[in-house]
Amino acid sequence: MVGRWCSRHGVLDRHFRLLFPGLIFLLLNGCSSVGYYTQLASGQWQLLRAREAVTEVIADPSRPQVLREHLVQSQKARTFASQQLHLPDNQSYRLYADIGRTYVVWNVFATSQFSLSPQNHCFPIAGCVAYRGYYSQGAARGEAALLQQQGMDVSIGGVEAYSTLGWFNDPIMSSMMGWGDERLATLIFHELAHQRFYVKDDTEFNESFATFVEQEGTRQWRAARGLPPTSSAALKQRDQFIQLILDTRKRLERVYAQPLAADTMRQAKAAEFDRLRSDYRQVRDSQWQGDKRYDAWINAPMNNARLLPFGLYDQWVPAFAALFRQTGGDWLKFYGAVEKLGGLPMDERKAALKALEAP
Repeated sequence: MVGRWCSRHGVLDRHFRLLFPGLIFLLLNGCSSVGYYTQLASGQWQLLRAREAVTEVIADPSRPQVLREHLVQSQKARTFASQQLHLPDNQSYRLYADIGRTYVVWNVFATSQFSLSPQNHCFPIAGCVAYRGYYSQGAARGEAALLQQQGMDVSIGGVEAYSTLGWFNDPIMSSMMGWGDERLATLIFHELAHQRFYVKDDTEFNESFATFVEQEGTRQWRAARGLPPTSSAALKQRDQFIQLILDTRKRLERVYAQPLAADTMRQAKAAEFDRLRSDYRQVRDSQWQGDKRYDAWINAPMNNARLLPFGLYDQWVPAFAALFRQTGGDWLKFYGAVEKLGGLPMDERKAALKALEAP
């Protein structure tokens, strides 16, 4: 089996070398930022070259024992993903790549000063998304600085993993090795969900779907190993924190919809961020026994762009949870229903999701 995989892996690499100039042309066709797309293709190519079979790493006694044990556990979750969650059964996350850095990419989010609508970027394969990714932290910071000079609200977020939506066999990366076994499993479930189904130009739909698969998959993964559900207190704390952010987004949207002068708008914006911090501290101290796990995030400089990922990743999770219940918890029926939703025009899709999450 390993020999057959090595052969296919070599063929893929050769094909990519042949297709590389054409891919660059496709990406650059009609695009103004040659440097940006060149670094995307170069970064992906370097990642592909770094891959090796997880089975080979596990069998190599010269590799760190902690790494090998972590990868053994990852493959149990990977098998569960395909056999029980009916996620794609391919070589993704059966490969390993040592990338030599903390994050594989850095995403740059941007909004205008008085808006929570992200600056979208469109790509030939992934469609339009609410960020631009850079394989270099310095390049991400440079892009952020340029956007800030234009008066934009900007945020940079390091990403330990991403999905190529099945175009390539995505590896487990060294950037994930600081995680516990369960967090690595949840990442595998999330990214394989993107391979299972993806709608162009609808980040909220895609990320909410993958987040639901991650959460329900983790619940079932724990049950399969005879472990109790994740602490309800921990889940409640996470949900309360997210809700604080989402409530702030709604209040800011109302502020930005008003015909206010720029200085007045800035003051109202700052007041909402102050209220967010105050509400957070009240909940932390009164309900979380002073747990400070979110303190670093909440006390960092605040702007619109920092709030974007929360709406993108969580907006429709309750709707997908309701759909899963409607389909009797049957994964194949659930995916079929998701595909039907994804095939609807955008306005109809959002209306259907709103109807699902209604009490």
